[in-house]
Amino acid sequence: MNVSTPVVRARWCDIGRIADLVTETLAPTALGTWLVPDERRRPTILAAVARIWTEHALLFGDAFLLPDGTAATVWFHRYRPIPPPARYTDRLADACGTHQDRFLQFDQALAARRPTEAHNHLALLAAPGPANSGRAAAVLAGSQRWMDTLSLPTYAEVFSDADLDLFQRRGYTHRGALPVEGQTTTHGMWRLPPYRTGRSSPNTRSPVQRPLVPTHNSPSTRWALR
Repeated sequence: MNVSTPVVRARWCDIGRIADLVTETLAPTALGTWLVPDERRRPTILAAVARIWTEHALLFGDAFLLPDGTAATVWFHRYRPIPPPARYTDRLADACGTHQDRFLQFDQALAARRPTEAHNHLALLAAPGPANSGRAAAVLAGSQRWMDTLSLPTYAEVFSDADLDLFQRRGYTHRGALPVEGQTTTHGMWRLPPYRTGRSSPNTRSPVQRPLVPTHNSPSTRWALR
C-alpha cells in the first residue's frame, strides 16, 4: 500500500544513525543516568543497546526516520510473542558490563505490563533537541500512519508529562501508570486503529506495580526499551 507520510522507512544502513539519535535523546535524562551512572561510558553503552534493539526491530518490526534524519521511531509487530535478540544476554553483557542488571530490570518491568493482545509496539521514539522543535510530533505522526495501515492497536510507554501530552494529542489513551522508585512514573499508552475508534479495547490487563528507577522526571525522555 502506498502511504504518503513525512517519514521514510529505515534500512539496515540506518541503524547507526538511529542508535545515535537514541543516545543523544536519552543520555541527558534521569532514565539514562540511572541506566548508566558512569557519565563517561554512558553514550557508548546506550548506543550499543539501541543498536541491538534497532537491529531486532528490522527483523520483527519497522523503523522510520524523518527525511532529514533528525528523529526516529522503532516499532515491533507483536502479532504473537517474538523472541529476544539473538545472544541477547551475552551481547548486553558485552555492551554494558556492570550495568547489565539495570537494563534487564528495566526491560523485565516493562515487559511484565505490556498488553497481551496483538498490537504494534512503539519501543523507541528518539527526537533529540528542544521539545518544541516539532520533530517528535512529526516522526510519531508519520510512523503512526504506517502502523494504522496494519489495522492493529498500538502501544507505547512514556516517561514525562510532555510526552504524555504528545501521545494524547495523537489519539492515545492512558492505560495505567507504573511508579518508578517513587520518583517518576512510566505511563502505558494505547491507541486503537482508526476503524476501531470509539470502541473500547478488550484488554484490561493492569500494570504490574513494580518499583523501578531514576531520580526525577525529565521532559525530554522519549525512549522505551523493548
